[in-house]
Amino acid sequence: MNFDELDLTELRRRRGEKWQDYPADVIPAWVADMDFPVAPAIAKQLAERVAIHDLGYPQNPTPEGLPTVFAKRALERFGWTVDPRRVLVLTDVVQGIYVALQTLSSPGDGVVIQPPVYPPFFDAVRESQRALLTNPLVRGPRGYELDLDQLRSADSSARILLLCHPQNPTGRVFTRRELEGLAQVALQRDWIVVSDEIQCDLVYPGHRHIPFASLGPEVEARTVTLTSATKGFNIAGLRCAVAAFGSDSLLERFKSVPSHVRGGLGSFGLAATEIAWSSCQPWLDDVLAYLDGNRRFLAEFVAKRLPGVVHFTPESLYLAWLDCAALELGGEAPYDFFLNRARVALSDGRRFGVQGRGFVRLNFATSRAILTQILERMAGAL
Repeated sequence: MNFDELDLTELRRRRGEKWQDYPADVIPAWVADMDFPVAPAIAKQLAERVAIHDLGYPQNPTPEGLPTVFAKRALERFGWTVDPRRVLVLTDVVQGIYVALQTLSSPGDGVVIQPPVYPPFFDAVRESQRALLTNPLVRGPRGYELDLDQLRSADSSARILLLCHPQNPTGRVFTRRELEGLAQVALQRDWIVVSDEIQCDLVYPGHRHIPFASLGPEVEARTVTLTSATKGFNIAGLRCAVAAFGSDSLLERFKSVPSHVRGGLGSFGLAATEIAWSSCQPWLDDVLAYLDGNRRFLAEFVAKRLPGVVHFTPESLYLAWLDCAALELGGEAPYDFFLNRARVALSDGRRFGVQGRGFVRLNFATSRAILTQILERMAGAL
């Protein structure tokens, strides 16, 4: 598939928030959608269902259905053995975070997050009336690292570690040694780990995603893994995710929120997810190769044409975390500056925690030509 053949006029016909939240003279590079066409097998399946007007209620997923497809993929891709009977199909990963906090902790309990981090983490903790505890990532010579010393001193109210892995927005893929350090703290402090692994399919050569629950039986027993095909296969609007539980007790506690309260499932999301995980790896391989080229192109452009911007090349994701704190922007936040002066819509770093002040996040999952327009506009504004 040729990912270079994208047209801005056609992209603006899309009805999703990426292309509709800003005026037509703004190029959006913010929310984590890819501009690429979906895998042909997914498009074919959805078209066939529309052709026969197959829009009725879907069958409820059983362990023999999508959970088994997920377990097979987890074993093949990551060497992780998953029991399909401990897998629930959800509407999306963020829903899973909210339900996990509601059922696996009590109001006032502490939830540890590691900013800068995906903004819904903050919302979920606050709106669940849990205590927000932060264990900020620290900047090292090669990028962002875990601060295990600070984590060990977390407040005694902590009950849950909410992990973002691979990490959004920094693009870190934590190593086995780093994850084992986290696991050691979780075991010592008797924490439950809710691990958002939605970006697990978007890992670049030289790095490997290691599911947190795969670190060993003791770790697995206290881990809820949340993931989805939506990021890797560009089907976020179809709303389908899974939660894998490391023990029966975690599963039963999570299920104390009745299934109808957790929300219904759509037949398109179920079908597309099953096809993505079972048949579309060659498409994803092609996407990753193209994204890798964009990743390298962006890094070179930033180094040569955006002086003062600090950027660590991401190990995963299609998102660049750009430190603009050293720029002289006349008092404007970088998000506002590039929106007003370059007509480029980025993600505002302030939404990722106080550690994101002075940052923007740039989505480079588009054609090289459109990415070049985005970066040229930013360079021109500076």
